[in-house]
Amino acid sequence: MTGSVDPSASDPHLWLEEVTDEAVLDWARARNEVTAERFASSDRFHGLQRRILDMLDTDAKIAFPTRRGRWLYNFWRDAAHPRGLWRRTTFDEYAGGSPDWEVLIDLDAVAAAEDENWVWAGAAVLRPEQHRALISLSRGGADAKVVREFDITAGRFVAPADGGFALPEAKSRVSWIDLDTVYVGTDFGPGSLTDSGYPRVVKRWHRGTPLDAAVTVFEGEPADVSVAAAYDRTPGFERHYVARATDFYNEEVSLLAPDGTRTRLEVPTDADVSWYRDWLLVRLKSPWRPGATAFPAGALLVADFPAFLAGGREFEVLFDPDPHTALHNYGWTENHLLLVTLHDVRTELHLLTPGPDGWQRSPLADTPPMSTTTVMNLDRLESGDDFMLATSSFTTPPTLLASSVGGATVELAREPAFYDATGIETEQFFATSEDGTAVPYFVIRHVDRRGTPGPTVMYGYGGFENSYTPAYAASAGVGWLERGGTWVVTNIRGGGEYGPEWHTSVLKENRHRVYEDFAAIAMDLVARGITTADQLGAVGGSNGGLLMGVMLTRYPELFGAIVCRVPLLDMKRYHLLLAGASWVAEYGDPDKPEEWAYLSRYSPYQNTDPGRAYPPILLTSSTRDDRVHPGHARKMAALLEAQGHPVWYHENIEGGHGGAADNKQSAFQAALMYEFFGSMLRDGESPGRG
Repeated sequence: MTGSVDPSASDPHLWLEEVTDEAVLDWARARNEVTAERFASSDRFHGLQRRILDMLDTDAKIAFPTRRGRWLYNFWRDAAHPRGLWRRTTFDEYAGGSPDWEVLIDLDAVAAAEDENWVWAGAAVLRPEQHRALISLSRGGADAKVVREFDITAGRFVAPADGGFALPEAKSRVSWIDLDTVYVGTDFGPGSLTDSGYPRVVKRWHRGTPLDAAVTVFEGEPADVSVAAAYDRTPGFERHYVARATDFYNEEVSLLAPDGTRTRLEVPTDADVSWYRDWLLVRLKSPWRPGATAFPAGALLVADFPAFLAGGREFEVLFDPDPHTALHNYGWTENHLLLVTLHDVRTELHLLTPGPDGWQRSPLADTPPMSTTTVMNLDRLESGDDFMLATSSFTTPPTLLASSVGGATVELAREPAFYDATGIETEQFFATSEDGTAVPYFVIRHVDRRGTPGPTVMYGYGGFENSYTPAYAASAGVGWLERGGTWVVTNIRGGGEYGPEWHTSVLKENRHRVYEDFAAIAMDLVARGITTADQLGAVGGSNGGLLMGVMLTRYPELFGAIVCRVPLLDMKRYHLLLAGASWVAEYGDPDKPEEWAYLSRYSPYQNTDPGRAYPPILLTSSTRDDRVHPGHARKMAALLEAQGHPVWYHENIEGGHGGAADNKQSAFQAALMYEFFGSMLRDGESPGRG
């Protein structure tokens, strides 16, 4: 093994794991200054930052709503409200084009009054009355949050002294049962959290009683990821249920009877299980034979729910995957099931209708090529068969449409173009990975770039079944495409672009295939004459940051520059830091010798080589990231510095796992990345390796 860090002995950079230690923050600030002076001090940087910020703050962007019956809710940030407004309007107002928004919470005013760095973390509105909400607020963008009850009618928070529900800062889960009762999982004291830091105990909490008097309804194990309970309020089909996530991909779901007894749903724990009225849906992630018939991974099955609970195992197939087509998502209107599928990473929409003669299937709507169309705002309980569609491509701004099954489709809103896409086209190619697998990727570039290699940046993630489909590249357009650069989005394994096996085939000991896929695309880009190795950059964050670390240490000759954001890098200690224990099902357990054997072969922190030439790398992190520990990026930067490699580091003192707490910080982070790539990947120039 190469590198200067022996994971079984002392780590000279371990002190950088102390999140808020002043010496550590001074270390980070010193590097922030160097990075900002090098890449964030020019007029070009400030102009780009301003342009991106204007784009993020503009009133011209679509105020994407969340539909709850007659109300459309929206959380909105702009220049005058950098922390944001939580507001609502009616559908008719919204459809009119100039809605009269009712502002419910001005988060800037709340933060100023309380002298807190509040970041919006969501709202759970009590249905159907919609006069109360549970508001989640985060300090600096962390995953941990405080929860407060809000009286929508009165426009104020309900103080605990007045009977309001309130939770202190924790990674809590809370949901309404009725006006006076909630399910809550939070930090109840020693032993109440899992090893991953999420709730291990869920309780039923009644208004006006102290939290420690809440009644326990379910307990998981310390090694679980988390537990939760919820209430399905569908009239005539009301059900309480609990869920126990034993790891990141396996969950046991049970119905909860009034007397506290549980009925476990006997479906594969790695399947997605849901229900509506008397239909039970099971989306398989591994093959399953519940009875006489075997079903493949990726299939969507439906059964009669009462018959299933009585022991029946008769399922009908609603979606059957093929080598090119996977189920992307699905949801119910009042009377129909809508499916979104991916065919070679391009969306197609389908309408399924149950009836006395079985399920009928038909196309829902045509979708533009090289684009993504998503179905949103299905509200099966109060909005009938209405739904909305959002569609965009890499070069076409988003459009929001409203429709109803069997009805007309109308345009609600369309964003303006934020960059000049004239002459910019999207192409899809396939690279052949080391094991022979064809791996798709999208190339977005100006037609004049054809036949001439040029500066190119490729984005990758490759994990947790996250699919990356075409979406408007506003930031990349402003920061990179308009400057003549080429932008590449990869669909490497680990995602869900071809169904669950595209992900499960690269778990744990097979993780190396993710990195081989990305490297194969890098080589394919050069072979096609799209770029050269010295002109090729790569960027990824979180799990994608781990991907970047592997590219740096295993495939450095393929790249001219790398940006590594909020990354995992020390795979010997990742499971001991913050939420890391919850990802053991993805990567493996480094405490088990047989699993550390394969982790150790690619863990970037343990595989740096002082004698090998590396491309320049920009590492970014956030002090307030309580999901991926900032120590990963800090320690890697210190190690690369000590070994003499070209490395820059920038840490946002707030911002959470997303890296930014508001639009201004987001604009800075984006401009910093494009300026770094612009400096390192100039036409025909070597970036200089070290």
